[in-house]
Amino acid sequence: MCPQPRLRQPHPLPPLGPICFFLCGPSADTTTKPPPFLALRSSTLFITFTVCLAIFTDILLYGLIVPVIPFSLTVQAGVPEERVQHWTAILLACYNVALCVGSPIAGLYADRTASRRLPLLAGLLALAGATILLCLGRTIAVLVAGRLLQGLSAAIVWSVGLALLVDTMGRDVGFAMGWVSIAMSVALLISPVIGGAVYAAAGYYAVFYIAFGVICCDVVLRLVLIEKKVARRWVADGGSDADAAGAPAPDGDVEAGAAHVGVVGASKPDTGESIVVDFNSSGGSNPAADRHPYLELFRSRRIIAALLAVVVEAGIVFGCDTVLPLFVKDTFNWNPTAAGLIFICLMVPGFASPLVGKLADRYGAKWPTFAGFALTVPLLVCLRFVTDNTLNHKILLCALLTLLGVTLLTLANTPLLAEMAYAIDAKEATRPGVWGNTGVYGVAYGLWTTGYALGGTVGSLMAGYLKAGPGWATTTWSLAILCAAGVLVTLGFGPRPNKRISSQD
Repeated sequence: MCPQPRLRQPHPLPPLGPICFFLCGPSADTTTKPPPFLALRSSTLFITFTVCLAIFTDILLYGLIVPVIPFSLTVQAGVPEERVQHWTAILLACYNVALCVGSPIAGLYADRTASRRLPLLAGLLALAGATILLCLGRTIAVLVAGRLLQGLSAAIVWSVGLALLVDTMGRDVGFAMGWVSIAMSVALLISPVIGGAVYAAAGYYAVFYIAFGVICCDVVLRLVLIEKKVARRWVADGGSDADAAGAPAPDGDVEAGAAHVGVVGASKPDTGESIVVDFNSSGGSNPAADRHPYLELFRSRRIIAALLAVVVEAGIVFGCDTVLPLFVKDTFNWNPTAAGLIFICLMVPGFASPLVGKLADRYGAKWPTFAGFALTVPLLVCLRFVTDNTLNHKILLCALLTLLGVTLLTLANTPLLAEMAYAIDAKEATRPGVWGNTGVYGVAYGLWTTGYALGGTVGSLMAGYLKAGPGWATTTWSLAILCAAGVLVTLGFGPRPNKRISSQD
């Protein structure tokens, strides 16, 4: 049995007051008593829930506002009706530009700062500011500023939140990413429906009342959260992260967040035992990596393959999101509500994502992602056979979309999220100290978010132009070809995390 951690002897409450002490505790002084509810606030379950809620909030607010943008442009900002589509596209482009540019920068800051909690709070403030601007804006300039700020907030939430999750979970990264996938799916599904229904029933400002309510819930959790590496300050005698959180660590768990405190836990090849590498040791240092550690990200074929796969997946997802509502409207004469509900078929299979994540944690991301992309290709091709306004064709469409939810959004997406962490750990195992003392999870997931935004933009434009020009059949064939490229890319993924890592990575 492992000895129980011994908490350091408490000193009197600091002069900051009980409220500030509850929120963050002293910044570096471990001679004071631990913050209240330290075990709960730094537990794996609470941190995972907080990150998933942050991602849910970001997507929810993005989708809530989509149905009211035309109203904002015409009534609030006075844009002529014939220019609404033009400015809607510009506002979407502003969001994507801020997301693409801001994600690596936010990840870099998160890797350099002492705690990921601070940038997460900054992201929430940016989201609140963006919501205020979009709610009250009466000029195009204010709406553009709001959309840019919303994109910056998303960049912070995704890059920093996913990095914090990797810090927390150790070797159960895939399992945690499964819950992230569920948060994404639920938010994507319900946000446009809620936004449209609330706007129709209660008006323009009621939509933003919901947005501010969700932000208030999110801000409480982000203020209460304590990272495991911060909680370790109040645990004496070398207690582990899980001990600091009041729960035993899983078997073979890697010390979470150690890359940011001077050590990294890696899986020992073929044994599953934990090894610890001291970054201060001269034997593991690499002068070139010390000078330009982030360039090493682009020298890993696994990381490049993961980023390319992200672009492909996002292109397919956003391509379907762009053309599917218009297709069912033209083919089946469905109203916007029915067109929105068709996405339930895509989202429901996503609830199995944590199980797929467990599979990736055990066997690696390569083959689940490969199978997901490979099985998606014929499904996309078969969408071209949905052509008539008949019950059989409606059933066929729903069946194909459900299978796409299984293959693309569940089988491929969750391991793809985890592969970035697997690739970084593999490089660290073969070249100890390559990432320096600060780690690179923040930058890596910032690049992942950039890739997702780029893929989504390209996929939306490609599918939209093809649907308006050659038509539905050509659109589905084109998405299938794009997915086939993703099948080839996944062959560059690496082995399972606890296998011996090849030095060719």
